[in-house]
Formats: sequence, structure tokens, C-alpha cells
Amino acid sequence: MLGALRRNVASRGSSASALRKSLHAIRPGVSASGVSSDAGKEILLLQPRGITHVRNFSPLVLPGCSIGLTKTRDVISSIQSETIMQKSCRAFSSGDGDLVDAVVPFMGESISDGTLATFLKKPGDRVAADEPIAQIETDKVTIDVSSPQDGVLQEYVAKEGDTVEPGNRIAVISKSAEGVAPAAPAEKKSEKAASEPSPAETVEKPKTPSYDEGDLVDAVVPFMGESISDGTLATFLKKPGDRVAADEPIAQIETDKVTIDVTSPQDGVLQEYVAKEGDTVEPGNRIAVISKSAEGVAPAASAEKKSEKAASKPSPPTETVKEDKPKAKVETSPSVEKPRAPSPPPPKRTATEPILPPKERERRVPMTRLRKRVATRLKDSQNTFAMLTTFNEVDMTNLMKLRSDYKDAFVEKHGVKLGFMSGFVKAAVSALQHQPIVNAVIDGDDIIYRDYIDISIAVGTPKGLVVPVVRDADKMNFAEIEKTINSLAKKANDGTISIDEMAGGSFTISNGGVYGSLLSTPIINPPQSAILGMHSIVSRPMVVGGNVVPRPMMYVALTYDHRLIDGREAVFFLRRIKDVVEDPRRLLLDV
Repeated sequence: MLGALRRNVASRGSSASALRKSLHAIRPGVSASGVSSDAGKEILLLQPRGITHVRNFSPLVLPGCSIGLTKTRDVISSIQSETIMQKSCRAFSSGDGDLVDAVVPFMGESISDGTLATFLKKPGDRVAADEPIAQIETDKVTIDVSSPQDGVLQEYVAKEGDTVEPGNRIAVISKSAEGVAPAAPAEKKSEKAASEPSPAETVEKPKTPSYDEGDLVDAVVPFMGESISDGTLATFLKKPGDRVAADEPIAQIETDKVTIDVTSPQDGVLQEYVAKEGDTVEPGNRIAVISKSAEGVAPAASAEKKSEKAASKPSPPTETVKEDKPKAKVETSPSVEKPRAPSPPPPKRTATEPILPPKERERRVPMTRLRKRVATRLKDSQNTFAMLTTFNEVDMTNLMKLRSDYKDAFVEKHGVKLGFMSGFVKAAVSALQHQPIVNAVIDGDDIIYRDYIDISIAVGTPKGLVVPVVRDADKMNFAEIEKTINSLAKKANDGTISIDEMAGGSFTISNGGVYGSLLSTPIINPPQSAILGMHSIVSRPMVVGGNVVPRPMMYVALTYDHRLIDGREAVFFLRRIKDVVEDPRRLLLDV
């Protein structure tokens, strides 16, 4: 990383005189006034290997020369290092430019900050250029922070959970890895010194782990998944002193989705737990200490057993004696205390207070930024729009037959499967062209009519709901629509979808049928005015030509903004979708 030096050239001072000398040496005939005019200005010098670049020095004009930085660099490169006064040095920089910063990248036009969710590398790990070292969660997407150079990750200068903005420093990368290796032994020595109990502390803390011989290893929280940042240490499966095998579970961590085991990294004896049940832990946190040779564990265990025996044997006689005496006194002295023995509180508690589950069975998990953003937008939609939903049912016989007849030829020619979504997108395009008010939106006191059709497709991901957009759907055929939807859905599930791919959209389609939903009332996606809800296909008895026959039927729902769209237009819109899906030949004839 380039070291940054600042200095103020004192007015007519010694450094200014040195600057004049350098100017006279390069350009004879340069007057002192040409230098004194910039004598009070602040000059920033960046030196990768010496002084080669200058900012804020362009106002310096040499007689007979044009204004520019070319000659200025020559002037400044001749200044002796003794005349430069260092005002401040940027942290984590070295004179030879060995260290570089990994900073938060640009996250999108509408994203000003994000939360530093997790670190993908540890200090001391070797990283390649453009390799992700951390992840930032925003209210829309998850963004990677990449290493700018090949090298070794020296340290993180931000913490998980911090709110960061584009340009903020996240980590320091050492290109040559010099200075990183010595730091690790120093840290280990400090850890050893801190972990070694002093003579005075041995009596108070006999279980303090020692790392002198490399005998002890840590059992840490494993990686829990892309969308899981932390969990609760629910229970311990082993006790200190128990012998454990490699990869044997010793504890369990509960998250908001799954239960994860913490396993022993080595064969040995569990010396102690360094975390408590109920603690919130993150990947990489230490849970327990395993002794590979089991040295130092047996004495502690035997001492504990002796203390337990010593505590258990003498205590019963003394307790019984002490308890018998007060009982005798109670019986002889006050007889009024006997009626207090029957306690009325138990029946009152059972009658008035409900039996609640224990607190250990409940856990509080903070919402992710994406989940908070989705919740805010959905609630804003309910508070803004006058939402009304109309329903209809669609006979899927013809569309299913079309798909069954041509699915193999479709895959062979286009390399993608023919699904139902492309049929409904084409039907929605036809309905929007027949009812353009559904494609419009209210903006203040005006109505904006859109002359384009961008269909948003709601996709449920492990991290939350995202809505990628199929641009210019009215200009696409079935194959192009299927390819675009598959590509966007894969990016959404992988967490690699960009902001541009989710921005905009004039109409939304939500397919709850893939999860088995029979009927629902979808919520409008602002700033749109309507949303189409698809549902599961169920075989139901229908009357066709006077006969009752089984038909594959689907309920469809249209939620619309009643401030803009009247019931007549909404019903006609949904009716058009029904007609096109039930008879796809209408698309060819445009009828």
C-alpha cells in the first residue's frame, strides 16, 4: 500500500527555499514569486518507491511552460527527502507499499450502506486477487468483498455486524506476507503467557488450559450455512473428563433453521467448555478444549471426584442433625405454624396462570437486513394501496397438452425445458396490452402509462423474497422467457443476483403453486399497480358439454390498486389470462 505523506510548505521558510533551489536547478530563470504563491498550500505526496506523484500542485506555473503535472513531477522528484516534513502516516501502511486495503465495493445506486455479515477468511490465510474474503448483507442483495491483491490476509479492521459504506476499509492484505508470520508466534506467545497460570492463580483456577506442548486443541463452531450467521449453544452432549473420538459430537447449536453438531477435532479427553449453554455463538467461536494426551485432566477429575465424595459423605449427618433440631423446636414452640403448611398458592396458580413453555425452548434471532426490507415494503404496500383481489379459475388441459406434445422437441432445439411460467407470462403480456391501465401507476396527482412491459417474477430464496425482472417480455418468445427466468432464479438462489436485475418492473407474477398453495391474495409490489397469483393445479370435476369430467384446474388471483383500476378492467384482465391459457392458439391469431 502506498504510504501517504502530508506537509505544509511554510511561507518563505527553509523548505520553501529548498523548493526554490530545486526549481532553479531544473528551470533556470524561475522567479521566487512563482513558488511563494503556493508556499502556503498543502501538498500531498504519494510515494510507492520515492516521490513520483503530486496532487494539488498543478497551480505552479513555470515561465515559458504550460500548466501541467509533467514538469511538476520532475520538479518534485528532485526535492531531497530531508526537506519533506511528515505530517501524518496512514495506518497499516509500509514504506515499500507492501500492504493494501480491501474496501467495501460500490453496492448500487439505491444502496448506501450494508451490514458486515461474515468473514470468509481468517487472518493469516493466503488469498488470491479477487477472491472473496467477507460478505456484506444489504436490504436487497449479498455482496462480496474481494482481495485486491495476491497475498496474506493480515488483519480485519472491521467487525462482524458493523454497518459499512462503500469505500470503508474491511481488511489489510500483505502482498509479500512479510510481517505476518512473526505476528502469529507473537500472538501464540502472548496466548501462552496468558494461559499459563501463575503460582498464585493455580490455587484459584486449576482448570485454566495450557498450550505449552501443543497438547490442547479447540473445538470450534463449524460453518452453519450461507444464510445462518449465528446460533444458540443449546446443549452439551459430553461432560468434562469424558473421552471423545475425532468427529464425535460434543455439543449442539440451534439456529433458526437447523440444529448443528459441534464435533471433536481430535481423539482425546474433553478438558473443559469455554462457552455456556444459551450463549449466542458464530462460526469459528471456541466451544471446548480437547486434550490429545489427556495429561492434566485425570488429576482434575480425580480431585473433583474426591471433593464430591468429601462433600457428599459428611454433609448428610450434619444436615440431618441441623434439620432435626429446628423441626423439634417448631413442633414444641409454635403450633400456629402448622396451618401454614397447606399452601393455597398451587391451586391458584393452576387455575389462573397458564402453563408456559420454559424459556430455554425459545430463542430470539435478529432479522436480516433483507428480511427487514421485505417486511417494510410489504407493510408500506398495505398502507398505501386500496388493494382488492378478484379470482377466476383456469382449465389447464390445453396448456398441459401443448407442453406434453412439444417438450422434447423444445428442449432439443432451445436447450431449456418448457414450463408453465412462459405461458402465463405471454398471457399476462396479452392482457396488459388489452388493459394498459393495469400496466400504469399513480405518481402523486398523475397517472404514468408505461409503453413497455417488464414482468417481475417473485422468487423465494433461503434468505428471503426477491423479485427479478424479465425485461421487454412483450418482445420475447417462449424459449427466451424460459431461459431468462431460469437464469434469474439460479442467481437469486445462489445470492449472486444484482440490483439492476431486480430494479423496475411494471407487473408481477407470483407462483405459490410450486409450494402447494391452493388459493391466496398476493400483495402488490410497489410501485406497481397489480400482481397475478398462480396456484397449484388440482384435478376437479367440471361440467364440459353437459358431462361431468375431471379437469386439471388452477385458481388465479389478481390483486390490484382500486384507486387506479376499476373492477371492470380487473375482471376483463383476468378473463383475458384465462382465455389465453385455456386456448394458447389465441396468441397466434391475436384474438
